[in-house]
Amino acid sequence: MIKISVIVPCYNQANFLDEALESVLRQTYENWECIIINDGSDDDTAAIAGRWVKKDDRFKYEFQENKGLSGARNKGLQLVTGNFIQFLDADDAIDLRKFENSIKAIEENLNTSIVVSNFRTFTNDLQVTYPPYSVISEELLCFNNILVKWATNSIPIHCGLFKAELFKAFRFPEDLKAVEDWVMWVSIFKDDPEFIFIDEPMAFYRRQPGSLTVNQELMDENLKKAFFYIKKIVPKTEDYMYFAFLEQQKNFREIRRLERKIASLQNQSSGSFLTRIKRRLFN
Repeated sequence: MIKISVIVPCYNQANFLDEALESVLRQTYENWECIIINDGSDDDTAAIAGRWVKKDDRFKYEFQENKGLSGARNKGLQLVTGNFIQFLDADDAIDLRKFENSIKAIEENLNTSIVVSNFRTFTNDLQVTYPPYSVISEELLCFNNILVKWATNSIPIHCGLFKAELFKAFRFPEDLKAVEDWVMWVSIFKDDPEFIFIDEPMAFYRRQPGSLTVNQELMDENLKKAFFYIKKIVPKTEDYMYFAFLEQQKNFREIRRLERKIASLQNQSSGSFLTRIKRRLFN
């Protein structure tokens, strides 16, 4: 029976952790373990994680000095015992059917290395969700598209369920504070893995002010760093891909600016949402 190892890195996100872990506990597929990596938090992460470990022995807990998101995921990769890996950041969540639907797809094609689902976004209430910030399709899930279209069509890491073997030779670059998942997706898809796409929102991505994805200066800096890792993964990358990357950075800034405005409008309670978009974005 296929076992899923969930890796949940947490750094000072204790206020979200319960919701993330609850979404794991509620899975209709029950053969899983969930490894909570406390990445040097100074909030209540340890206490909250401890309650979950006592509640269900499928939850495991590990503390390490702060190494960042990549370092926490790498620690989790050292500890997994499952056949497949599910990454889940402490402020996100997954649908209760994600594991069941993914395993059914894998059992229909045992050569499958990755199952990717679609996603939706939310802010504070999982019952109120919004359209995804990027368009995921089966056509996107190939090496060339992931390589050159990431800035406008990124894939949240918890959309994927990955065969553990894919991580025998890969670790997240620990000097990257953002877009480390782009490096992961490129590394995995360069070998043309067998995948299945489930076009249903099985993952939920939290949008919050002050998150890494809205810190544009940080994103730009890490995109440039990430490109050098990409060059190592794909040593024959042509110059045109680099220019495509630079051009996408320009588009990325504008898209993120508009996303922040839309998110701000969604959080306002008065008036018509569409009317406010027209007035403030397009007039």
